[in-house]
Amino acid sequence: MPAERVGVVGATGAVGSRLLSILEERGFPVEEIRPFASERSQGKLVEFQGRSFSCQVLRSGCFNGLSFVFFDASDEISKEWVPEALRSGAWVVDNSAVYRLDDAVPLIVPEVNEADLVASIRVGRRLFAGPNCSTVQLVVALRTIHELAGIRRVVVSTYQSVSGAGTAAMDELREQVGSDAAAAIFPHRIAFNLIPRIGKVQADGFTSEEQKLMRESRKILGIPELKIVATAVRVPTLISHAESVFVEIEKELPLERLRDAWRQVTGLSVLDEPENDVYPMNDNTAGRDGVAVGRLRRDPSVNHGLCFWVVSDNLRKGAALNAVQIAECIRKTAGT
Repeated sequence: MPAERVGVVGATGAVGSRLLSILEERGFPVEEIRPFASERSQGKLVEFQGRSFSCQVLRSGCFNGLSFVFFDASDEISKEWVPEALRSGAWVVDNSAVYRLDDAVPLIVPEVNEADLVASIRVGRRLFAGPNCSTVQLVVALRTIHELAGIRRVVVSTYQSVSGAGTAAMDELREQVGSDAAAAIFPHRIAFNLIPRIGKVQADGFTSEEQKLMRESRKILGIPELKIVATAVRVPTLISHAESVFVEIEKELPLERLRDAWRQVTGLSVLDEPENDVYPMNDNTAGRDGVAVGRLRRDPSVNHGLCFWVVSDNLRKGAALNAVQIAECIRKTAGT
């Protein structure tokens, strides 16, 4: 198959820069990289495979000749420019929230619903959405549970690092540590603090982040009636999101059977020896691919209940790596 001409919208951002490095790490065949960024970054050089590429601004015809376009920018940018990329004939992978719940757009985590991706490619769809980062790691762990025992209800609390709010948020945390610097990105100081609100508060009291996690999980898992409730909390860590998950299942499931099944899932690591202080943490997941689970135990408050802890680098598997995996599957299926 020929090498690809690839566009990356948001190439200088926290996710876009990692997407470029992951393309290189995984040997994705690239003939040309066309990085796009805001006007303030126009002309900035992006390094890829030992070559320098100059950042461009979005304009009519800017995607012409590209075979893949990755969007790692704002919802507003995706809403305006994804149609342009599709008109150019490119395959499009969008990490914004714009198309995630659109019935005509597959929402993909390859470890969970690659079959949906393959089927959509074969019927001619060219736009694919990547889920919210907190959703990705949750559904990777939940899929196996649902296959083995069926899921009745999920309760999840997220502990989300500041990188989920971008590079400026990471800088703000660093600046506040050891100083009295005021909040700018967040509504309160984030250093040595927890903020139980991510996204806009909706009419039902849930935030947009919580609603994304609940709705996207139902779509990806193919369980539209799934009972799931979420609380999303911003915590003073730089990279990797953590989640405390309680799952009520349909029937008894031995813990060791679940651990064994998890170990067979590509991209899922089981770190579950709490007596030896072995469990997923930000420190042992940041900068690494995949999802890590641990602290698996029974929930004694229901007849068939499980509790576990799941952590993943939100910039890699939660966004950039997931998008690259989608593109790899497109190449394999469509033979581009």
